[in-house]
Amino acid sequence: MGLHERRQREKESIRANILQAAFSLAKTEGWGSLSMRKIADAIEYSAPVVYDYFENKEAILFEISLDGFHKLHIELLKAQRKYDTPEEQLVAIVDAYWNFAFKNKEYYQLMFGLGMQCCGKGQMKKEFSSFQELIYECTYEIIKKNGSNTDNACHMSHALFSAVHGMISIMMMRTADIPSTMNKTALDETVSSFIKSL
Repeated sequence: MGLHERRQREKESIRANILQAAFSLAKTEGWGSLSMRKIADAIEYSAPVVYDYFENKEAILFEISLDGFHKLHIELLKAQRKYDTPEEQLVAIVDAYWNFAFKNKEYYQLMFGLGMQCCGKGQMKKEFSSFQELIYECTYEIIKKNGSNTDNACHMSHALFSAVHGMISIMMMRTADIPSTMNKTALDETVSSFIKSL
């Protein structure tokens, strides 16, 4: 291995360590307490070294959020491919989305700015629309199969996304005072009613 390749690998390793340290700190202390100094201390480098790789904390958060969207996209596709009918696929996709959110709370909070500012200075994340696109496809196919007006697919799928994301956000951010009926059973009933309405 040449000197250039070795240095490149070292750079990639340091960059990966910075991202991993930031995520680990967020899991133990929360995203709000994250700082460049804490990240530097965690990887046993000086803060200027961290700034060599990332302009600021927001740039680190943006990279981590992209990783979260990528992981979510993979889970959604796996869920979709298990079933043949659009109804079954829709249920599976929503279930996978719900499960991802609660198994990966730190990712989800960062990805959607729950309890914190969204990261990325308004940069568009193409992965952001993965869930919406998949539920739109299923919604469109169900409406088409039922002989209804497919022009409604966009509006209807957006309404479902809003309901699912809203329920997750409420449960994640206000766990102490939400009604006990706000749970996975309520989500299942919402999806079932949605499919019947198409």
